[in-house]
Amino acid sequence: MVKFAALTLFLVATVQARNLKGKSTKAKTYPVQLGPRPYFMVNSMKDGELKDKLSKCAEKKMDFEVSDWSIGHRGACMQFPEHTLESYEAALHMGAGIIECDVTFTKDRQLICRHAQCDLHTTTDVVTRPEMNAKCTVPYTPGGSPKCCASDFTLEEIKTLCAKMDSSDSGADSAEGYIGGVAPFRTTMYSNECPKVPTHMESIQLVQEYGAKFTPELKTPQVEMPYEGDYTQEDYAQQMVDEYVEAGVDPDDVWPQSFLWSDAVYWYKNTDFKQAVALEGTYTAYDYSEEEFNNHVADIVAAGVPYLAPPQWMLLDLDADKKMIASDYTKYAKANGFDIITWTLERSGPLVTGGGWYYQSVTEATSVDGDQFELLHALQTEVGIVGIFSDWPATTTFYANCMGL
Repeated sequence: MVKFAALTLFLVATVQARNLKGKSTKAKTYPVQLGPRPYFMVNSMKDGELKDKLSKCAEKKMDFEVSDWSIGHRGACMQFPEHTLESYEAALHMGAGIIECDVTFTKDRQLICRHAQCDLHTTTDVVTRPEMNAKCTVPYTPGGSPKCCASDFTLEEIKTLCAKMDSSDSGADSAEGYIGGVAPFRTTMYSNECPKVPTHMESIQLVQEYGAKFTPELKTPQVEMPYEGDYTQEDYAQQMVDEYVEAGVDPDDVWPQSFLWSDAVYWYKNTDFKQAVALEGTYTAYDYSEEEFNNHVADIVAAGVPYLAPPQWMLLDLDADKKMIASDYTKYAKANGFDIITWTLERSGPLVTGGGWYYQSVTEATSVDGDQFELLHALQTEVGIVGIFSDWPATTTFYANCMGL
């Protein structure tokens, strides 16, 4: 067993961040805190060489450093309300070297951090405020399916809302009941003091204070574009990177990402933000032949987009001994010269049921939480990923430090 006495929960480390290409940025001193979860997960692992190595690291390593291999997915949203400054700061303290703001726009075309343009009904308390609920694209009614969009409200109005854990209870008979339904492996502990929905610029300023880096995702609009007839997709994509220019951020510290591959092509061809990331949303591509895959990525290869980011299950397969190995998708992606980022660790809850969607290609090899380290190890050694998103970055920071990444 890992000796929990070895834990120092408030470790203070001098952080020398390394980006995905290994370049160093300014040093900043702040506490890197992993908490007990990585150690619990090491104890959970099946016996073997990897468990032995991580156990020794857990017992002996007292100082942990920020790692750009460890990316805060919406912050640290396993327990903190996603896309709040509180969630981002938690991820930073867990050693995430890169933080994600999912970017969308308000009615008055201000950029804010939300996972989708139309998720306010599950990520804030908007439906409990009658005057605000009435402005939603589809207001909440008992038994109904509300739809509340950032574009339904001005920034000033959104700033009056309280962010919360992403959840809903469709069977509830009141607005207060509807905003419940939090998954049992999560918590409402950090939702009680009305965390606010941050602007994109506020997220930039916080991450700058920590000397960390950025991976904003331009969310696909859920309103007709051009918005109001004159706000085009390219205007939207340009506005996002312009805010980094305004804040004085080096483009080399930003990995702009989008499921709309035309956005990634736009940034690469028309801006200084060349580290464009094409998020994979065609999940059937896992089963493509090499020719089909090459046709699938031909446009972004021709444009020079350097990063491809599929979900973690698409990168892995199991061999006859149920060992995790690189999938054909991985082999084709690497043959096309892509650096690979993946998502999302710690999003599925306890792995006793196999892990669900994020583990679908390796379900037969995932039965306890400690198996997430086996998955990370396969992604690092078999696939060669350059970074991974996590809902609880302490886990990925721990692995990265123990493996010298």
